[in-house]
Amino acid sequence: MKFVSTGGQSPAADLRTALTRGLAPDGGLYLPERMDPMDPSVLAGLRGQSFSVVSRAVAGHLLGSIIPGDDLDRIVDAALNFEVPLIPLHDDTYRLELFHGPTLAFKDVGARFMAQLMGYLGTEDEDPLTILAATSGDTGSAVAQAFLGVPGIRTVILFPKGKVTPLQERQFTTLGGNVRVLDVNGTFDDCQRLVKSAFADPLLSDTVRLSSANSINIGRLLPQIFYYVHAAAQLPRASAPLFSVPSGNFGNLTAGLMAKKLGVASRGFVAATNVNDVVPEYLQTAVFRPRASIPTISNAMDVGDPSNFARILALYDGDVDRLRKDLIGSVHDDDETRGCIAGVYERTGCVLDPHSAVSYLGVEAGRRAFGEGPSVVLCTAHPVKFREAVEPEIGSEVPVPERLEACLQAERHVTPIPPEPSALRDFLLSD
Repeated sequence: MKFVSTGGQSPAADLRTALTRGLAPDGGLYLPERMDPMDPSVLAGLRGQSFSVVSRAVAGHLLGSIIPGDDLDRIVDAALNFEVPLIPLHDDTYRLELFHGPTLAFKDVGARFMAQLMGYLGTEDEDPLTILAATSGDTGSAVAQAFLGVPGIRTVILFPKGKVTPLQERQFTTLGGNVRVLDVNGTFDDCQRLVKSAFADPLLSDTVRLSSANSINIGRLLPQIFYYVHAAAQLPRASAPLFSVPSGNFGNLTAGLMAKKLGVASRGFVAATNVNDVVPEYLQTAVFRPRASIPTISNAMDVGDPSNFARILALYDGDVDRLRKDLIGSVHDDDETRGCIAGVYERTGCVLDPHSAVSYLGVEAGRRAFGEGPSVVLCTAHPVKFREAVEPEIGSEVPVPERLEACLQAERHVTPIPPEPSALRDFLLSD
C-alpha cells in the first residue's frame, strides 16, 4: 500500500513517510493509493463483534500488506482498549458514543492509534520528532495524552486563546513533560495556518523534523474508518444506515466516506455543521468559499477552511454531482443546538454535548434526502466537556468523571504567541 497526495504533484509515499511528513511535499494531504472493498463475507462476519475485533479486521485490510498481522493486532489492542457502544435513542435512531477513551472525545481513536503506529514503525533518523497539532477543542488533549512520554517525540499543541472550554484547555495544558502548549491570540484557522506554514518553512525544514497529528495526518484518519464499520455491524438488522456526522475540519466525515468505499452499507451521510457552513454551501452551489470562522457553542466545529475537504474532493474526483448522491449538508445555529440539548434530554433523558446535538439535528434532513431507516448520530464528546453550554439547558449539573478531576487542580504550562509564522518558528527553534 502506498499513499498519494491530493495535490497530485508528489510521488507516492510509504506509510512511514506519510506519517512523519503529515503533509505531502506539494502541500496536499495523503490518501491510500487505492481503496479496495472488503470481502462482503468478512463484513458480514463482524456483526455483533466488539470494537476491538472490528478494528483488527479493518486495520488488517488497510495495512496488512505493510505490518504483520500479530503486530497490527497488538497496535490495535494497545490503542483502542475501550468500547464504542451503539445505543438506541428512539424511533430507529441510534447514538454512536465515541467518547469512552481516556480524554472522553472521539479523537482518542485516531490519536492513540497514530501514536502506537509511530512507535511501532520508529524512525530511520536519530533526530527527535516534533508533532505539531492545532486544536479547536478535543484534538489537543487526545494528541497530548496519546504522545505523552513517548521517547524521541516532542508534542506542540496550538490552541486559540479563549476559544476552547476551560475543561478542554486543562486537559492538555497541565501535562508538562514532552508536551508544549502555545496559546495563540487568534482563531483555530490561525492555528491551522501556522501549522501549515511551519511545514513549508525552509528555515525549519533544515533543523527541525516535523510531523502533524491533526486529521491532516493519514495516521489519524485511517482508524476513524473503524467505527463506521463497527456501527453498521452493531445494528439489530442488516441494513443501510444514515450517518449524521458533526463536521468542522471534516476528517470524521472523510473517514465515513472512505468506509463506504470499503463496502460499508449506507443510505447516505449528513455533513451536520454549525453556522460555519462552507461545505454545506458548496454542496448547494458547487462553489467553495473559505472564510473566517464564527465562534459558536460547538467550538470544535468552528472551522472556516476545513483541510479535509481536499480529501473529500479527491475521493469523488472533484465531481460534485457524484458527491451529492452520498452527502447533504445541514446547518444549525446555537439556538437550535441549545433547543436540541433540552428537547432530547426531556424526551429521552440522554444528555448531548453541543456537537452531538448538531449531529442529531442533521438526521431530519438526512431522512428527507435519503429516506427512512436506521439513522446513526455520531456523538463525539462527553457532555461534561461542554458543561457551561449543557447544564443550563438540562437544568442540572453534569457529573465530572474521576479521571478529569485531577487536571482541574493542576498547574497550567502555556506559552502565549501572536498568530504569526515567525513566532511559531522562533519557539520551535529555541525550545
